[in-house]
Amino acid sequence: MIEKIITPTPFAVGDVNCFLLKGDTLTLVDAGTKTPEAYEALQHRLREIGYSFKDIEQVFVTHHHPDHCGWIEAFDRAEVLGHPYLNYWLTRDQDFLDRHDRFYENSLHEEGVPEEYSKWIKRFRRSVDFMGNRPVDRMVNEGDDLPGHPGWKVQESLGHAQSHLSLWNEQEGILIGGDLLLEKVSSNPLIEPPFRKEEDRPRALLQYNASLERLLDLPVNIVYGGHAGEVHNAHSLIKERLEKQNDRAMKVLGMLREQPQTVFEVTKRLFPAVYEKELGLTLSETIGQLDYLISKELIRETADESGVHQYASC
Repeated sequence: MIEKIITPTPFAVGDVNCFLLKGDTLTLVDAGTKTPEAYEALQHRLREIGYSFKDIEQVFVTHHHPDHCGWIEAFDRAEVLGHPYLNYWLTRDQDFLDRHDRFYENSLHEEGVPEEYSKWIKRFRRSVDFMGNRPVDRMVNEGDDLPGHPGWKVQESLGHAQSHLSLWNEQEGILIGGDLLLEKVSSNPLIEPPFRKEEDRPRALLQYNASLERLLDLPVNIVYGGHAGEVHNAHSLIKERLEKQNDRAMKVLGMLREQPQTVFEVTKRLFPAVYEKELGLTLSETIGQLDYLISKELIRETADESGVHQYASC
């Protein structure tokens, strides 16, 4: 049995959904944002269902974004389950955070972003003040069983985040999908540092598309998403979202047929009204479309002597 718990956030995305999964173990999927308002909402809804914080035996975190992992330490009797990448954030791993900043410093240079925007390097960090602050007790990943819930398995569903996991019950056709597939909006595939420092930059949009396409091969009846309502038409919605993404990429291809451009130059053209306010999101969107076009062998990527990357149609 699944109970939805809606909690407020201070972010533009609005409310976030947590889910109480009843079985041999009482499991909370995601834990809202670390604000007093979200705490009260969690406490109130749990009380309505007949539980308290101390009754929760495990908390499964779908990904490390602050609206999903805020109040994990409120469940002090629960075991926290999540992706190994999640642990970097929950423990405030300093080596990772330093690598995180260097990653974005190098990325902004490669993308041709002017020096005046360097202040964004610190702003690319997630809002750790809104995140929980205790380590992951049990690292889980692709194919693992969810303890205490026969029939539920963990799926790695990267793209929106490098820590993103979903829960799949094939017999019931139910996916608890975090931000993988949302009812009203398409999730942003966000550019983030790789899990291991020696790895290349993750191609977030390609990962995200693969995570969605995987669902097309599964008998999905209902998706419980991290925001808004449930999705009952998963396959048709996925096809629609993938088609729209391809259309956006073709728009970028048209720009590059005019002349070679940097990521920043394309971003300014795609998002003239918001790129300065939402630089991280808009750069991620642009890079995703460029990665997609490269994968289709429609454009090529080169670097000048200073290390700034240029993109041109083939």
